[in-house]
Amino acid sequence: MTISRFLTFTLAALLGLLLSGCGYNDFQRLDEQTKSAWSEVLNQYQRRADLVPNIVATVKGEAAFEQDTLTKVIEARAKATSIQVTPETLNDPAAFKKFQAAQGELGSALSRLMVVSERYPDLKANQGFRDLRVQLEGTENRITVARNRYIQTVQEYNVLTRSFPNNLTAMVFGYQVKPNFSVQNEAQISTPPVVDFNKK
Repeated sequence: MTISRFLTFTLAALLGLLLSGCGYNDFQRLDEQTKSAWSEVLNQYQRRADLVPNIVATVKGEAAFEQDTLTKVIEARAKATSIQVTPETLNDPAAFKKFQAAQGELGSALSRLMVVSERYPDLKANQGFRDLRVQLEGTENRITVARNRYIQTVQEYNVLTRSFPNNLTAMVFGYQVKPNFSVQNEAQISTPPVVDFNKK
């Protein structure tokens, strides 16, 4: 074996050892897990968006139903589905926040629609509407599960990105901390409720 081949072999072996010991493979694994978890979140959001036209069509059959509530649902769905989501969204906190806000608006509009629908006995008795409501509740549960998986995967990825010596690998290869879901009204829910037993 020539000296140059020996040096090349030794350098390759050393590089392989360094890459395996510095978390490079862990970055690859967790990056793929994050993308997979994100795809599931998008899949469930799409499932919810696909239910909206059927819900709106069923509710429109109730002649006296509040048009403002329906309009907000339709507008929120249009906004949520108009945002282009790309793999780069996972690495762009501003785009991620915009996407999260749009999905939050749609969720809020649908919740309001369900609350308002309680005032309409004919609508509550409509089997089609009841079936759609069950599907929506199931989808919201799936969204919660998918988001939780994504949150856990991103947390693991971000800990790896910030931990020494893996943070050096992250700097060399350009791995950034990924944005995660946050609570929209964090300040509001962290304020304890005021309870006044003297009010009548």
